[in-house]
Amino acid sequence: MNVYDFDKTIYAGDSTLDFYWYCLGRHPALIKHVHKQLWAGLLYAAGKIGITEFKECFFSFLPEVPVLEEQVEKFWDLRQKRIKAWYLEQKQSDDVIISASPSFLLIPICKRLKIALPIATEADPLSGKITGENCKGEEKVRRFFERYPRAEVQAFYSDSATDSPLAALAREAFLVRGDMRMPWPQPHEGQ
Repeated sequence: MNVYDFDKTIYAGDSTLDFYWYCLGRHPALIKHVHKQLWAGLLYAAGKIGITEFKECFFSFLPEVPVLEEQVEKFWDLRQKRIKAWYLEQKQSDDVIISASPSFLLIPICKRLKIALPIATEADPLSGKITGENCKGEEKVRRFFERYPRAEVQAFYSDSATDSPLAALAREAFLVRGDMRMPWPQPHEGQ
């Protein structure tokens, strides 16, 4: 099986931010959350709060999005074209997406692509609360083996060095920059 990160890997952009801007454009009253979101971003950047608390503050707009499931589908109606062509050309039915983005946002696109449901950060779409750990770094490895205990990763693709633990499991790993895919950088001795 092949395993892919999502944002900036097979999707051109950050789907969570794109969805936020999509919602804000259709429901301008959501702007009232921006002060809390920006403050949480500053606290996170300064190391004062963790990623879970930051994401929960960021997702504080979700309870006010009318019929969220419909909004997610409409978002993908517009944004599905941002799935990169190189991915579509090599897509296989057993591909696995593993991402720090919320599962409620990625499940519909995985269904459209006719691939396995994603392994992703679990965020309650009605409250914005995060359940469990942010799906990043070593957590991706843990969650992958939780779902696929005996799986072998043929190829892994990501745009981020934080995915090195998962890249190390694959027979081949590729670092993605735009549409370019290059061999994963080898760790230096002592790392």
